[in-house]
Amino acid sequence: MRAYWWKVLAIILLAYTIVAGLLFEVPRLPILNETIRALHFHVTMWFGMIIMLVVAVVYSIKYLRSGQLKHDDIAIEFTNAAILFGVLGIVTGMLWAKFTWGDYWSGDPKQNAAAIGLLIYFAYLVLRNSLMDVHQRARIGAVYNIFAFAAFMPLIFVLPRLTDSLHPGNGGNPGFNAYDLDSGLRAVFYPAIIAWTLVGVWLATLRIRTKRLERKLEDKLINQQ
Repeated sequence: MRAYWWKVLAIILLAYTIVAGLLFEVPRLPILNETIRALHFHVTMWFGMIIMLVVAVVYSIKYLRSGQLKHDDIAIEFTNAAILFGVLGIVTGMLWAKFTWGDYWSGDPKQNAAAIGLLIYFAYLVLRNSLMDVHQRARIGAVYNIFAFAAFMPLIFVLPRLTDSLHPGNGGNPGFNAYDLDSGLRAVFYPAIIAWTLVGVWLATLRIRTKRLERKLEDKLINQQ
């Protein structure tokens, strides 16, 4: 049971996030109104995505230093989980934008930057899948992953702040902390970040185990031949 405590915690926090995020009292703010509930899903998924990308880039560096495929397994699967959360983050953001900005996609700098960032990571997956040699794929993928992360962070955190943006905290707009992230929202917001991150870790670890089992079976078949 000790090995599974964090999975139990993930389920509890995720259930709490969904129920509390949809039903708990929220501030009644102009324009946002009930749509502020999307904060617990859209924003927190992006937080989880960034945490998983950090893990992925750390293990990409570890692979380059050690050459061990177990590090590459972690890097690619945490990147896959991060991409999934990035896509979900964009979809939930589009739904939020429809009700607050009047359109699913308004060409907001942060929307565009997030989309470009995800395309960079989609290219990472395409590049990896185009290489047949396992070690070459891992080595080139690790280098690309590091540079992708270095490009992604300024895209979503720096560039949108240099121009007008509808997003809170960008383009001169106050961030949520400045006026409306009250104690009620925080009571859901922070557990939601932990919940989505743990779910991402869970997905990544399942994929890592599957990948390693497949490699063992392939090696066994090769040895039998």
